[in-house]
Amino acid sequence: MSDDSQRPIIIKRKKAGHGGAHGGAWKIAYADFVTAMMAFFLLMWLLGSTSKATLEGISEYFKNPMKVSNRGGEGAGDATSVIRGGGLDMTRSSGQIKKGAAKSAKTVTVKDVKAEQEKAKLHELKDKLQKMVESDKKLSQFQKQILIDITSEGLRIQIVDEKNRPMFDIGRDQLKPYTKEILHEIGKVLNEVPNRISLTGHTDATPYYGGEKGYSNWELSADRANSSRRELIAGGMEEVKMLRVVGLASAVPFDKADLLNPINRRISIIVLNKRTEDALTAENSAVGREEQPSEATDAAGETPSGGKDAQVAKEPAKLIETPRAPVDKKPH
Repeated sequence: MSDDSQRPIIIKRKKAGHGGAHGGAWKIAYADFVTAMMAFFLLMWLLGSTSKATLEGISEYFKNPMKVSNRGGEGAGDATSVIRGGGLDMTRSSGQIKKGAAKSAKTVTVKDVKAEQEKAKLHELKDKLQKMVESDKKLSQFQKQILIDITSEGLRIQIVDEKNRPMFDIGRDQLKPYTKEILHEIGKVLNEVPNRISLTGHTDATPYYGGEKGYSNWELSADRANSSRRELIAGGMEEVKMLRVVGLASAVPFDKADLLNPINRRISIIVLNKRTEDALTAENSAVGREEQPSEATDAAGETPSGGKDAQVAKEPAKLIETPRAPVDKKPH
């Protein structure tokens, strides 16, 4: 049996240290976190204080750095700098702009506000007319013949012909009974807005036997427009709302490809916006001033010619009515 006293004695000793949670590694991690947060907030501050033009220049630089550095241009400091592609010209409106200079807001005038309000009212009137046509038993069958849209002049209501359902007798200005009903209903609704009305008559390109030397599509379209005007007033529209009544014959066709298409025979009612109304009024006023004769008068208020000529000039001109000769109607 071996002697136990001769065995070597092994002593294990642990080194004392402060590792793990009690070490300094967390400080490094925390410092990295704080640094990252500082960089993030610095980036957000720069993005918020940098102008849009500068941001566009930076974006363009990262997309194509060689193009910006060689050619310069807007958003990259512009080309006013000595070094192309960069610069510190803060007075430019393009490229880098002056610090603290905000873009001037669009000036909204009272006229613009009124125009927007008027546009909204015309859209409301359009919706009301469309609902009226759809819900009314008499008008719903003519729904395809009543076209309503918004144009640069205002709200346009077009009543067009169909092949088997014309608005007028052939070659005449007498309205069909159902066309009168349509105009009566429209006339009532037009009183809901203060806008003035423009009325235009159109025909197709079918000529009269005598051509345009006698009674032609020009006279017919004007007569049809006036017949429609009378029915609008009979339906309840105020007379003072009418501003213009014209006949355009076949000069402005609805179907430009087929000038004989029945749809070209139509009546166009436009609820004028303020801008168009003012333009028409100013145009008519200018024409009136140009046509007004200017006479030089002396201190006594007589014309230089004096005597009999002066008395004749003061008398108003009288209208002479001549009977209209019979005309040949269209060949249909």
